[in-house]
Formats: sequence, C-alpha cells, structure tokens
Amino acid sequence: MGGGQLSTSRLDELTTWDAAWSGLRVVVTGIGLSGFSAADTLIELGARVVVVDAKDTEENRAKADTLRIVGAADVLLGQAHAGALPLVDGEPAELVVTSPGFSPTHPLMAAAADAGIPVWGDVELAWRVRIREGRKTAEWLTITGTNGKTTTVTMTESMLRAAGLRAIAAGNVGTPILDAIRDPQGYDVIAVELSSFQLHWSSSLSPLASVCLNVAEDHVDWHGSYEGYLADKAKIYANTKVACIYNADQSETERMVEDADVVEGCRAVGFTTGMPAVSMVGMVENLLVDRAFIEQRKDSAAELASLADLGEHAPRHTVANALAAAALVRAYGVEPIAVRDGLRNYEPGDHRIQPVARLNDVLWVNDSKATNPHAAAASLASFGSVVWIAGGLSKGVSYDDLIRSHASRLRSVILIGADSADLRSALARHAPEVRVIDAVPPHTGGKHASVPTVSGDEVMALAVAAAAAQAQPGDTVLMAPAAASMDQFASYAHRGGAFIEAVRGYVEGQAPTPKEP
Repeated sequence: MGGGQLSTSRLDELTTWDAAWSGLRVVVTGIGLSGFSAADTLIELGARVVVVDAKDTEENRAKADTLRIVGAADVLLGQAHAGALPLVDGEPAELVVTSPGFSPTHPLMAAAADAGIPVWGDVELAWRVRIREGRKTAEWLTITGTNGKTTTVTMTESMLRAAGLRAIAAGNVGTPILDAIRDPQGYDVIAVELSSFQLHWSSSLSPLASVCLNVAEDHVDWHGSYEGYLADKAKIYANTKVACIYNADQSETERMVEDADVVEGCRAVGFTTGMPAVSMVGMVENLLVDRAFIEQRKDSAAELASLADLGEHAPRHTVANALAAAALVRAYGVEPIAVRDGLRNYEPGDHRIQPVARLNDVLWVNDSKATNPHAAAASLASFGSVVWIAGGLSKGVSYDDLIRSHASRLRSVILIGADSADLRSALARHAPEVRVIDAVPPHTGGKHASVPTVSGDEVMALAVAAAAAQAQPGDTVLMAPAAASMDQFASYAHRGGAFIEAVRGYVEGQAPTPKEP
C-alpha cells in the first residue's frame, strides 16, 4: 500500500476543526490571499506546513516571515522551487492544499498526482473545518457561473443581512472562505462564490442551496477543454441539500442539475427573466416573483421585488442575477420583504458596467470585469452605438459568436492587449466594415515589427484618446475587454482603474478654461 493511500485513509477522518490534524504533513502551493489563509489555518490546527510560491517578491517575503513566526515548517519562494514538491520535516507530504490558479498540469500538481498525494483547494479545507465545538456552524449557499458570480453573491449577502441574519460573501469574491470560517462570532449563512478552479479542487461540499448562473466558453487553457470546464462547473450541484437553482434560459445548467447526485429531497428550481412556470422564480410585468417556495405555487406567485428596486435601467443580466440570489435566500427561508430590502440596499461593485462620465452626449462605461466574450456580450447588448475598447489575454476562447451577434452596434473598435490577433481576425470575418484601431500602433519595419513596450496605464490613456476621436453624440465608449488583463495590467481592477483615470483626465482636459475677470 503506497503512502498516498495511507494518507487518504487518514484524510477521510478530517471532517471537523477538532479532528486529528496535528502533525499532518502539508504542502501549500501559493502564498496569495487563499494560500496564506490556508497555511495560517493549517498551522493553527497543528499541521506541519511547507509553503511554496514561484514569486519571490517583497510582499511575499513579508507574508513568509509572518508564516514562519506563527509556526510554518518552511516557506520556499522563487522559481527554483516551482518544479518539485518539497519534503515536510524530511518526509513526503500527506496532503497538498493548492491555490485556485494552479492547474492540474502545473508541475507541482502533476508531481502530487504521480506520488498519489491528495490535493485539496482552500474551499475543500474550509468545508472540512467548518464544524467546530462551541461555535456556530454556518450554512453555505454556493454560486458559480461564467459571469455574474460576484454580483449574485453580494446581492445574496445583502438579502440575508436584510433578513437580520449574520452573513458574509466569501470565497472567490475577495474574503477568503477560511477567514470567514474562523471568524470568532461565526455566521448564520455564508454566500460562497466559487470559480471553476476552486470547484475542480473540491469534492465533499454539501451546500444548502447552489446555483450555476450561466456557462460559456472560458478558461479552456486551464481546464484543457470546454467539456472539462463544464464538468467542474457542474460540481456546484453535488450533494446539495435543499435546492439546485438553474438558469431556465440555458439548458446546459438544467442538464447539470439533472445529472447531479444530490441529497434526497433536494428540489430543482429555475430562474428566468420571463414568465416563471411552477417551481421557478421569474418576472411578471415589472415584478420579480416566486412560484417555487410558496405552498400555492401551482396557481399563484409571491411578489419579491420590483424592477425599480434594482435601480434605473437594470440590464437583463442584472435582473437574472437578482432572481438567482432571491432563489438562494428563499431556499434558506428568507421572507420576500428581505429580498426587496436587500435589493434596495445593494450597492453594485466597481468595474461592472460602471458609468464613469458623460461629456458631449457620449457616455463612458467601465466594464473591466468583462474578462470573456460572454460577459462582453452582456455589456454590448446594453447599449446602442458603441466605440468598443477591447482585447487582452484571450484564454483560448473564440470571439466569432460575440462579433457576429453585436457587429451592428459597433462604430469602431480600439484594441488593447499585448496580442489581440484572435479578436482582430474575428472582427475581420464578421465586421469587416467596422474600423479597428490599435491603441498602441505597432512599429513599422517589415516582418520584425513589434508593439512598443508601454505601461498598462499608458496603453489605456492612448485607448481613451483614440476612442474620444471616434465617438459621436449618442455613442457609448465601452471598455469591456472580453479578455483577461494580466498581459498589461496587474488585475481587472487595475485595468478598470486605469480607464477611469484616463477618462477623468480626458474630461478635465475638455472642460472650458475660466475667462479672466
């Protein structure tokens, strides 16, 4: 019997905070938010922990010092440690706890697989330590989807709090799930945003209610195929106890529910922006209504909120997210009035269809969070005539459907990104009449022409200037890149912030100069 099999037998018993974690040999990969939280938790549990991260930065060195002080066996930073699993106290690890960004093909993950060492994500670890003697155990409401996760998880949090519950949005949304689990007061409910990466490294979650909001081609490079991506998204429904909530307007999510192995008695509940059937939530005229969680659902519906509660001009995908959040909290038992109050109290986050300025009847909108074609499609569908700022890391997706569907909206396209060849070629095929402009013109000079090296902030300033030259009254300048940001920016938030600053600079430069008195 190999060491991995022995470890698995021990790991099967680690299902509460108070289980026998002491002395467990663990390698934690990554020292970012989730990795640091996982290492800190495991050290507190008494495990022997070695942390590995390829980036030897000042920030990571500070985190490493902190982990060593609290009892880490070792912290290994730099590329030299990125290719092989380290020993823990001179012996092979019994468990690897990985940060979400580590794909199954990463050398460390491949080494764990070859050695038969189980791999968990931080969410799997959090699920196993959520039960702690003398503390409240929170129920989990879990949310995934290609787009809309953060909006839905924060709407869910707002509704739960409007009901008087102690609740938090955690996971992929920013607050590491283990930080929420370790809160001394504890929570009644945790709304957990889960990426496909986090779901891949999870296996034993059993949420009260779960939802996959939508699916579209994304992260194909990480998962190896679109089918692999869908399979990991579908894991959101496994072992759900009360309600599997699906998008009635997208059959893929309904099939996920049909194929899921759930707790006996769990119901399938659809959400739709159209008229809801029985066991759905949806829209009747301008009202969000519930035909799933009321006794008289066969011939009546309960009013949850009105479109006005979502603010002015709520786009269709925002309404869909609100309905999904409503279904989650109704599964928990929240009353309709808390759904309404939660939506009224809700404040949308930055970088998601965020109006930035209006000048000369041109609206400037930041949607840096549109990191894939599906999200960009929702943005483009919200406006008429668009000067579109787009491009970046494509993650192996296709842009054909996006351009084919929205070519008629495009006045011109300003390309950012170190390599936007895939987007450029899709525009040439499906929108040949639309003018395409490089924010940073490539150097001329034959076949060795290249894009000059400039900072992300400079790229965005050039993109905004190019867009301003193209925009006409009635247009929207929409920065919805349909791609990841890491080729030119630190994050989508950095990209969005650069856009906001560039637009502010442009608007201030257009303001009339006061005349001398």
